[in-house]
Amino acid sequence: MPYQTKLAFLYVAIGASLWGIIGFFVKELSLAGFTSLQIVFLRAISAFLLFLAWIVIKNPALLKIKLKDTWYFLGTGILSVSFFNWCYFTTIQTSSLAIAAILLYTAPAFVLVISSIVFKEKLTHQKLLALTATFIGCTLVSGLFSAQLELSITSLLIGLGAGFGYSLYSIFGKLASRKYETLTISIYTFFFAMLALFPISDMTSTNIQVFRPSVLMNVIGLGLFPTVFAYWFYTQGLKQMDASKAAIVSTIEPVVATLMGMMLYKESISIVQSIGIIFVLGAVLLIQERKGKNIQTPTIQNRH
Repeated sequence: MPYQTKLAFLYVAIGASLWGIIGFFVKELSLAGFTSLQIVFLRAISAFLLFLAWIVIKNPALLKIKLKDTWYFLGTGILSVSFFNWCYFTTIQTSSLAIAAILLYTAPAFVLVISSIVFKEKLTHQKLLALTATFIGCTLVSGLFSAQLELSITSLLIGLGAGFGYSLYSIFGKLASRKYETLTISIYTFFFAMLALFPISDMTSTNIQVFRPSVLMNVIGLGLFPTVFAYWFYTQGLKQMDASKAAIVSTIEPVVATLMGMMLYKESISIVQSIGIIFVLGAVLLIQERKGKNIQTPTIQNRH
C-alpha cells in the first residue's frame, strides 16, 4: 500500500537523521577522555540496557528467540555494528575523516548487490541512478576534494570493510524482521555488539569515570537518541521496503551531521558541500515509490 510505503521511507529517514546527531555525544565524550572504541562500547551497553528496560515494560516475551536464529543477531551485532565501527575508526586514524566517511558510504552499493542475490531485488535504472547521485553527494559533503589525500592500500581495504560492515545491518536486519519484532532485533544486536567490543575497548582502565554526572548524561543520550530510537525507526522501516532503498535513504545521515555542525559548532559549509546535500536529498526523492506501485516485499508483515 502506498501509505505504508511512505511511512517506511519516513521511518528510515528519521532513523538515519538520528544517526546524524551522534557527533554531538561523541565530541562530548571525547573531551571527557574516552577513546573511540570506548565510546562505541558505551553506546552498545547503554543501548542494550535501554532496550531491555523498554522490553521488560512493554512485553518481556519479546526477549524469546530460537537458538538457531542467533546468527541473525551475530550478523547485526558483530559483523555489522562492531566490525564497521572498528574499521571506520581505524580508517580515520590511518587516513582522514573525509576519506573514512566516503568509504563508509560505499555501503549502499554493497547492499544493492547483496540484496539482488539474497532478496532477489531488481537492479533498476532508478536505483543505479540514485546510487550514483548518493555517492557523488556523499563525496562532496565529506569534503573529500579539499583533503590532502594519502591513502594506503591497507587503509583503503579497511575503509571498504567499514562500508561492507555497515551494509550488513540492512541485510541481516531484513532477514531477522521476517521472524522477529524490531525491539527483539535491536536488543540482541547490541547485546552481541557489547560482548564483542568489551575485550578491545580497555574499559577496565583506571582513568575511566563513567559515573560522573556530565559523562553519564552523555552516555544515556548517546544510547537513547542516535542508537535506541535510530535503530528502532530504521529497522521498523526496513521491514516494509527494499534493503537497497533503505540504504540509500540512510545516506541523509552525513547531511544531518553537516547541518548540525553548522548550527551547534558554527562550522562553515562550502558551496561544494551544499551541492552534495542536494545530490543526496535528490537521490532519496528519486527512489521513493511512485503512486500506484505496491510494496516489493509483501512477505514482510506489518507489525505496528
